[in-house]
Amino acid sequence: MKIAVMGGRGFMGARLVGKLAASGHQVGAHGRSTGVDLLTGTGLDAALRGVDVVVNAIDAPSFDEAAKAFFRATTGTLLAGSQAAGVGHLVLLSIVGIDRVPGVAYYQAKLLQEQLLQAGSIPFSIVRATQFMEFIDAILSWTTEGEVVRLPATLLQPIAADDVVDVLTDVATAAPLNGILDVAGPEVIALDELGRRTLQARPDGRRVLTDPAAGLYAVVPREAIIAAPGARLGSTRYGDFLAARGG
Repeated sequence: MKIAVMGGRGFMGARLVGKLAASGHQVGAHGRSTGVDLLTGTGLDAALRGVDVVVNAIDAPSFDEAAKAFFRATTGTLLAGSQAAGVGHLVLLSIVGIDRVPGVAYYQAKLLQEQLLQAGSIPFSIVRATQFMEFIDAILSWTTEGEVVRLPATLLQPIAADDVVDVLTDVATAAPLNGILDVAGPEVIALDELGRRTLQARPDGRRVLTDPAAGLYAVVPREAIIAAPGARLGSTRYGDFLAARGG
């Protein structure tokens, strides 16, 4: 199978390209660094020539309102290019719960991206993932003030990136879902508790203070971004992830 991964040099895209290639598929990693620009369409025709499946793993350059215009433009370009190339399946990596959090601009932009894909004429699959375990450190940094990390008790269901890649590989190489599949980690853990576990595993002098008004996740309803029943669950637990990376 010939598969094109948009955002194929990025955090998730590169992992997916490696997994698909190891599984015996002909896979191309595409993005601006390889000469493919989904804003302008530059390089897209060549990237999609003879391709069976396209996986869209690109990310917007910002998390604010500008993300909506970015996803509108890039999705439109990709849909038009894929239709012209005869692509039979579009796969989108998205986020669990974006339809339940109207107060986060980036989530609304991702929801628009999904809606544009669903309104197109090409068979599709949307894989919504919960928060990646690899990004918990970054979340802590957003609300660190000196030696205190302020975090709300918003519920997360963190998943290892490689577990998401396994699901994306299965979805990309199967028949289109023409729907949405949630993928999540095996544990639901409050964000403030995740912060405490992270710092206990690799102490750096900081401590976590529960603050319902702190950071991006303060506007997220408590259970909005955990998976609904029926989601596909990864196997990696957060404690095992921390141990594997050395804290």
